[in-house]
Amino acid sequence: FLVDRLPPQMHIVILSRADPALPLARLRARGELVELRAAELRFSAAEAATFLGEVMGLDLAPADVEALEGRTEGWIAGLQLAALSMQGRDDVAGFVEAFAGNDRYIVDYLVEEVLQRQPPRVREFLLRTSILERLSGALCDAVTGQSDGATMLEELDRANLFVVPLDGRRQWYRYHHLFGDVLRAHLGTEPGEDASALHGRASEWYAAAGHVPEAIEHALRGGHLELAATLIESIARDTVRAYRPLQLVGWLRQLPDAVIQQHPVLCGYYPFGLFPAGEFEEATRWLDIADGLVADPPATARQSEEFDSLPGIIAIARGYGAMAVGDVDGTIEQARRALQVLPEEEYTWRAGAALLLSLVPWQMGDLDAAAVERMEGTAGLERAGDAALAISSIYDAGKLAMWRGRLREGREEFERGLELWSATGDPRMPGAADLHIGLSAIAFERGDIDTAREHHEAAEEHARHALLPETLSRLAKSRARLHEADGEMDAAIADLEDAERLDVPATVPSHPIPAIRARVALRAGRVADVEAWREAQGVSADDPVVYAREYDHLTLARLLIHQAREQGTAANATAALGLLDRLLEDARGKRDGSVIEILLLQALASQALGDTEAALTPLAETLTRTEPEDYVCLFTSEGEPMRELLRAAVARGVSTAYASRLLGALGEAAPSAEAGASLPEPLTSREVEILRLIAAGMRNQEIADELVISVATVKRHIANAYGKLGVDHRTEAVARANELRLI
Repeated sequence: FLVDRLPPQMHIVILSRADPALPLARLRARGELVELRAAELRFSAAEAATFLGEVMGLDLAPADVEALEGRTEGWIAGLQLAALSMQGRDDVAGFVEAFAGNDRYIVDYLVEEVLQRQPPRVREFLLRTSILERLSGALCDAVTGQSDGATMLEELDRANLFVVPLDGRRQWYRYHHLFGDVLRAHLGTEPGEDASALHGRASEWYAAAGHVPEAIEHALRGGHLELAATLIESIARDTVRAYRPLQLVGWLRQLPDAVIQQHPVLCGYYPFGLFPAGEFEEATRWLDIADGLVADPPATARQSEEFDSLPGIIAIARGYGAMAVGDVDGTIEQARRALQVLPEEEYTWRAGAALLLSLVPWQMGDLDAAAVERMEGTAGLERAGDAALAISSIYDAGKLAMWRGRLREGREEFERGLELWSATGDPRMPGAADLHIGLSAIAFERGDIDTAREHHEAAEEHARHALLPETLSRLAKSRARLHEADGEMDAAIADLEDAERLDVPATVPSHPIPAIRARVALRAGRVADVEAWREAQGVSADDPVVYAREYDHLTLARLLIHQAREQGTAANATAALGLLDRLLEDARGKRDGSVIEILLLQALASQALGDTEAALTPLAETLTRTEPEDYVCLFTSEGEPMRELLRAAVARGVSTAYASRLLGALGEAAPSAEAGASLPEPLTSREVEILRLIAAGMRNQEIADELVISVATVKRHIANAYGKLGVDHRTEAVARANELRLI
């Protein structure tokens, strides 16, 4: 009565743990209600830092404060109890890392102040449903054996009993992390409660609802191992197709070998998760077991189409294992065997066999042939609807294009992969991080550091869902590239150490991380570190030329050229030229990316010998090959020696416009009246590219879509270009750029 007839000058303040018996919805709709609920009463990270430091007198590192705030979810009493537990401890970081709902102060508080105050019906519900990560009415009914789950969740929500809504319709909830910890610990001491049976009911409900991964988790936690194996087998194929092999491994590691061996299909799929983790011996052991079970299957084995395809699946796995150790003949044999025994309608695995065959020319260094053969396998995966595997294959195609010196093609492949990824509508679909890493690398090579950084940041965001160590290793290498661009050489080397720690053996030759680190060290002037790398790798200018060691040999050539330049030792430059001649002979016609780098190093080696004229011949070919692809960083990373060579190229009319642009990227006005030479500050390659698109009539959003960057980045590039050109709008910019022969 009073609330409905409240005078305008009067306000009522109510403090309550539970919602009061008032028409809250009506008051809320009229705008007559101000609510301060749990979300408003939680401490933010900054408030938690102030509270722990100034009130509780703790000197904590920011990372420790953030961890505590996250674990307590800003619950003030929880933070205070955690602070009390930390008093007098030396290993504060260790406490923070281990802090959970089993802390004695937390347990005492929540048991005495919350759990023991609940009526038996509520207490029983809380304990039995504590095994669940997420709560819904139907799921709670299945676990408790009651029919009031939805009602109970609504009551707990109204009573603010440590439940957190997970959707706007309040159909799904979870328990506060610490409260859930306490409930689960208490469940184990409660007479008459069987956690295993509760997990079994949850598993059955999830399986019936089509949520098999959750069903597997509960079967494993409840010790229902045969049920877990059967459930894993039912989605093993889909898990591999979704490119989540480590998820499969995580489940299977929790099962005894004896249980897995009752499921031949699991034995055949297990290696596809072990190979990406670098566990080749263990993968081979399971393939041997799978072969034996195909010949003599156990009585409990599920006879299915998957079992019928198992010989072909095993052959593909053995083929990847053979490729990982450089056994080309074994790879070919296994791929052909797979194609012989796999049914024609087995599109996914037949595409896998085709991709396996494409690794053979890749292993041999014929990247052009590998790219052609890879197209068939990728197309097969797309036809089969295997988006995750197709995206992974498209990433490899983009990487191949880069290593073949085709930056435009590489960008197109990475962008195509992102389009396919977006079309799935699944933000957790793997692959996006790798594709953005590829786009970042291409933008970096073209001298567009802003765009490179944007794509790297996008990769960092997507990598939160990445399960594969190789993705995290690639991300660390990408981070190192940007740190080096910022002149932070120590950070770059630390990033590469992280990358090496996360790396797994590749099935085809890649760029070895120790050699990448040696190149960074050389550019940082740490020659002793590069010498140490040389000794550790046992690399020599007299080594036989093989593609698997090409990147090491090119790194060695850089060291020899540097020593020749710094020490005036012609012998080192001559040794470098001899090595480079043999490398060039092996690379021509197979991989233009290698040819480009070798030619560039030949030019630098001749320059180190004092023969600029001889240097211009390979430099001219390098410029001819790289201009259509808009290479920049390849040249600018060589610093002053390359500046001198480019000056000589311009003076002799060698690729004058492009060489002048590269000189501009090196911070020097071009020494001729060629394109853009009259500008006080040269346009970047990205600014020129955007001006061309403006000239073609594109709007900012269309340009952003075309270049896969944000509209804000487009506007920033346009503003920079306007300033350099001395213009104020698009028409003037296009006219001025045409006048300077920039577009």
